[in-house]
Amino acid sequence: MRDYVRWADGRGLIVRVLGPAVVVWGLVTGLGYLVVGPLARPLTAEDALNQQVASHRNPTWDAITAVWSYLGSTEMVAAGCLLISGLVLWRMRDWRLAAVPAIAVTLQLCIYLGVTALIRRERPEVIKFETLLPMSSYPSGHVGASVALYLTVFMISRHATRAAVRRALTVVAVVVPAMVAVGRFYRGMHHLSDLVAGALIGISRALPAYGWYLHRTGHGDPRWRTHQPPTNAPR
Repeated sequence: MRDYVRWADGRGLIVRVLGPAVVVWGLVTGLGYLVVGPLARPLTAEDALNQQVASHRNPTWDAITAVWSYLGSTEMVAAGCLLISGLVLWRMRDWRLAAVPAIAVTLQLCIYLGVTALIRRERPEVIKFETLLPMSSYPSGHVGASVALYLTVFMISRHATRAAVRRALTVVAVVVPAMVAVGRFYRGMHHLSDLVAGALIGISRALPAYGWYLHRTGHGDPRWRTHQPPTNAPR
């Protein structure tokens, strides 16, 4: 029997994902006001880290980090999201699981835009390798998007039956966001606290999105395989 979209899917999305997203936006925005307000002077210590890294730049790492940083760009995250969702839909025939990456990435973007519209933090005082809005350092959208996407990849990988696939996707899910964060920091685009804030946004959107999926499918055990029947099913 076909599994169509139901009203309960939308209701669960509002209660379990959209509602908490508003809370996260408020918390990250509030933290941002602290970062550019009372905590601005103590956090100037972060500049020393940026300057130290900038003093050790070389052409090789300049090229490497350009690739790493690009992995968290809007076009790469969007392409990755479409690819992952398409593969899940094709292989598992589970539209809810396929929607999880898109839900996480889209809400991460909404929160990022909402925060940067209110919080104006200047980027680090080092030579920057990219030309972006100078007062949009907090939070890191690249890191937030990559964490949101690849954390969902990690959770989706728990549904794979082959151990090699699970291990490979786990490595990708851990390594890629770390590469993006290092790339953004090396290239002078963010302070360390900006990267942390971006990662927190990504985590806060990926987990509820996957939680919505588990709630709607009734499979709270992450070891459940979407393309295998329950072990007690009639044969």
